[in-house]
Formats: sequence, C-alpha cells, structure tokens
Amino acid sequence: MRIHIGSSMTFSFPQVTPMIALLNVHFSRAGDLERPDHLVTQPSVPIFGYRDLFGNWCNRLVAPAGTFILGTDTVVQDAYEPVPPDYSLQQHQVQNLPAETLTFLLGSRYCDTDLLSDEAWRLFGQLPFGWSRVQAVCDFVHNHLNFGYAYSRPTRTASEAYAEQRGVCRDFAHLAIAFCRCLNIPARYCTGYISDINLPPPYGVPDFAAWMEVYLGGGWHVVDPRNNAPRWGRILIAQGRDAADVPLTHIFGPGQLVDFRVWTDPVDG
Repeated sequence: MRIHIGSSMTFSFPQVTPMIALLNVHFSRAGDLERPDHLVTQPSVPIFGYRDLFGNWCNRLVAPAGTFILGTDTVVQDAYEPVPPDYSLQQHQVQNLPAETLTFLLGSRYCDTDLLSDEAWRLFGQLPFGWSRVQAVCDFVHNHLNFGYAYSRPTRTASEAYAEQRGVCRDFAHLAIAFCRCLNIPARYCTGYISDINLPPPYGVPDFAAWMEVYLGGGWHVVDPRNNAPRWGRILIAQGRDAADVPLTHIFGPGQLVDFRVWTDPVDG
C-alpha cells in the first residue's frame, strides 16, 4: 500500500532559537520512500544533518524569532504487519547477548527499572522464557493502563505510569520496556507513524506514536503494548533507550508549539 505521510509543526519563538529535529523516516525504511522526506522550513534556514549515537538522522538548525514552521512530506510503500506472533523466538542468556544490545537492558530516564524489578519478577517471573513472556508483558500493560490524551505528562516515568494506571502511547511503551529489561530482555523505544487505515471509526486526531522492539532469537522484533494488534502504516522514525533519546524536536530556549499536524493517508484508496 502507498501511504502519504508527513507532519507540520508551527512554533512561536520570542528570540532566535537553536533546534534539533528528528522527523525523517528511519534509514531502515529509506528504500520504501518514493521521494526523500527532506525537512522543509518556513522561513527557509540552513539545516545541517548528523546521526546520533543510535543511528537516527537528526537535523540541526537555528529558528528565527517569530512564527516558524517545519515539517516533512513523502509517500511510503508499506505492507500489513503479520498477524501471528512467533512463539519460537528464544530469549538469550545475558552472557550470550551481543554487546550492542546491553545498553537496552539498563535503566534510563523514563524506564526506572530499579523501582519495577520486584514487580516484574512477581508478575512474569514464572512464565516461559522468550516471546510468551514478552507477550504477557504486552498484554498486561495494554490492560493495566487507561489511554487518554488528557493523561499526557512529559515527566511521567514507567513506575509512575504503573502506579497511576494511565497514560499515552509513550507511557505504555516505557512501562513494557522497563518490565522487559527487568526480565533480562533487551528492549528499545521506537517513535514514528501508525495509521488508522482499515480500522473502524471513530478516528482519533492523527499523531505520532510510540512502540517498542525486543531482542529475541538473534534479532529485534516489534511489540506494541498500546494497540496490541497488527496495524497498517507503522513507519519508524527513530529508536533509543526511551523518549528522552528521541524527541521529535528539541528547542534550546523558550518557545511555544502553536500548531501540530500529522498525516498518514492511503494514496490508492
């Protein structure tokens, strides 16, 4: 399926303000793009790209004072996610994990494993290793947290989400990631697009989404505790330890986001 994806953000800045933006589709999906999703700004400013420690493409720029708009736009080829989970995927012993996965076993800004370890082992420690345990974590988080945009709070940690039993998609991801790390399963945070294609109405306001990937059976695999079901139009933008590593925009100074739009529309009906 061909999907028209993109975003537009409008800021109001009281002064000249440096920014970093992570809005480009991840390099692993670059071959699916029909045209490059270059970051475009109004007014036009110089943009300098670089890769961060996790391989994500970042754009560095300086926004002028006043109204400033930035965004991307492209068409991507995407296939529907497979329905059956692979319960044959095995969990690796920590001593046998590749070195590059070890950072995704550790606690991070929003995934406070030190506060959730005892609960993780109490809830899931008797379950079979591998995908069965990951799916149990995903099912638990999906049912334990109540989703609502009104529940959004940028400082909420995984343990706070667990206690409050509510949050947005990033909170679902953070809690599931923290539980998996406590159980010695490498888990990383993902952000990107997820569409409502082929879902029944009513539809929510289009937005970016968060999910996770776990390392099992020698590779990384998508897990989505918020939706807990396959979806059309899951397009990765960035990966990291948690949301602190992959903010869509980071501004170095005061400013206000006054308009925010995301689209994931089927091109061919």
